[in-house]
Amino acid sequence: MIGYLSSFTQMPGGNPYPELIPGVPRKPLRIFLQAGHRDLRWNEPEANWLASNLRVAAALAETGYDFRLVLGDGGHSPNHGGVLLPDALRWLWRSDDHPDRPAG
Repeated sequence: MIGYLSSFTQMPGGNPYPELIPGVPRKPLRIFLQAGHRDLRWNEPEANWLASNLRVAAALAETGYDFRLVLGDGGHSPNHGGVLLPDALRWLWRSDDHPDRPAG
């Protein structure tokens, strides 16, 4: 799964994933997230896209998911994600053993 500038804050009721992720059995997924450190509302206390992405990444880490978060220097723009796409695809589809997949 790839999420560029994910809009968790726009969901009805806010960002439910930090609470939902630990409460369900872990799935055999690799997750690549990208965010800009000056994403929408980055310096505001509510509906902060950067903070929401960081909360989701923390929940993934605490639950043991195979994930990668890449923070860029910019704002809400597809430019960084476009540059990262080849590396993101290589990372997602790498051939090493996935922790939830039997070896062999």
